Amino acid sequence: MLHRHATAACATLTAVGALVLAGSPGVVAAEAPAPPSTPSVAGTLGADKPSPALLDAMQRDLGLTREQAETRLKNEAEAGARAGRLQNALGDRFAGAWVTGPVSATLTVATTSAADSAAIKAGGAEAKVVRHTLKQLEAAKAKLDQGSVRTKTTDAPVWYVDLRTNSVTLEAAKASAADVFLTATGVDRTLVQVKATTERPRPLAAHDIRGGDAYYIGNSRCSVGFAVTSGTQQGFATAGHCGQAGAATMGHNKVAQGAFKASTFPGKDMAWVGANGDWTATAYIKGQGEQNVEVAGSAEALVGASICRSGSTTGWHCGTIEQHNTSVSYLQGTVKGLTRTTVCAEPGDSGGPYISGTQAQGVTSGGSGNCKDGGTTFHQPVNPMLQEYGLTLKTNATDPGDSGKAGGTWAVGKVYRVGDQVTYGGVSYRCLQSHQAQPGWRPPGAQGLWQRV
Repeated sequence: MLHRHATAACATLTAVGALVLAGSPGVVAAEAPAPPSTPSVAGTLGADKPSPALLDAMQRDLGLTREQAETRLKNEAEAGARAGRLQNALGDRFAGAWVTGPVSATLTVATTSAADSAAIKAGGAEAKVVRHTLKQLEAAKAKLDQGSVRTKTTDAPVWYVDLRTNSVTLEAAKASAADVFLTATGVDRTLVQVKATTERPRPLAAHDIRGGDAYYIGNSRCSVGFAVTSGTQQGFATAGHCGQAGAATMGHNKVAQGAFKASTFPGKDMAWVGANGDWTATAYIKGQGEQNVEVAGSAEALVGASICRSGSTTGWHCGTIEQHNTSVSYLQGTVKGLTRTTVCAEPGDSGGPYISGTQAQGVTSGGSGNCKDGGTTFHQPVNPMLQEYGLTLKTNATDPGDSGKAGGTWAVGKVYRVGDQVTYGGVSYRCLQSHQAQPGWRPPGAQGLWQRV
């Protein structure tokens, strides 16, 4: 597992011109234009000021120049907002969205109706017409999730909705295991593709507080994820398999740190540790060369987007997001709702943070391979953790002075998903990107997160 305090970076574009995603009109023509004072999506999410440590790691692991890394982060943030608008406009016909290219310059949005193609292109994306809606694929995956409780699946250990192939992919070490699993669940096989694999994911905890630092549970070591607060209690989010509720922890310096307040594993792989008065939560994770990387929020990145992580064993590494909502069958049981990435990790990295730009994404659950030859990892998304445990992600966001004074249903600290509607100042808004509301992210001024309706 990977643990560390993370500064997530989510970027969006500020420049038009050569960037494919810049300058296209939104699909919902009725939406009022943003006032001149409204910050760009990149400005809202902090993507216009990525940390040097993040850029260095992206250059190393993704083969990018510094300029390409900066451009990619901006494109990915902008793409997230565009995808949210299109998802809200398409409704049940929506079949997923992802970015491609060295600098994520192309956003693709899938639909089950060819009649949507023109609107998708007008919204700044490439259109792909597919057979199955996202809801259909997610319902099929849910059947596999339910079936994993009754059926042994360690020989078919990973399954997920693959947006790019418009299918549910089941990775299996044995074809017979995949057949038994699919038969037992009764899932519609026209929705599923079976993919051969030799990988056997396992939790990355090793026997034996800033995000990415080591912490210890008895003789075991994990990595701090993201600093959080619960009222006046400070602590950090981490992986559930690292410790059970009540288990005491020591920090990287072997000094008493706190104890697990809540933990879930398997089913989910989430937990949080409440720290004692000697520890202070910060809005940082440990970057390359011990540099601090600041966390600005938790807007969820798209499939195909760049993502980096930190851990107490292998430090900084980057890759891309392959799929969201992936299920993994460990020996200890199935964990649902994970995100699959190409980032490598090794034992001891468990619980550590994943960030995309400046935006927190999740904490390391498990994986396969290593950081010498490469591997696949899975992380527990952070927003569900914040919501389930009533936690607030630690950032340096400040109240601009009028936050909350306009009245309405929008509230700082609440986790919102794409399509959620709120009111603020007598106006209704619809969410474009899943995130936890920060003090400076009021709907009228956060165009990358909210759409006026």
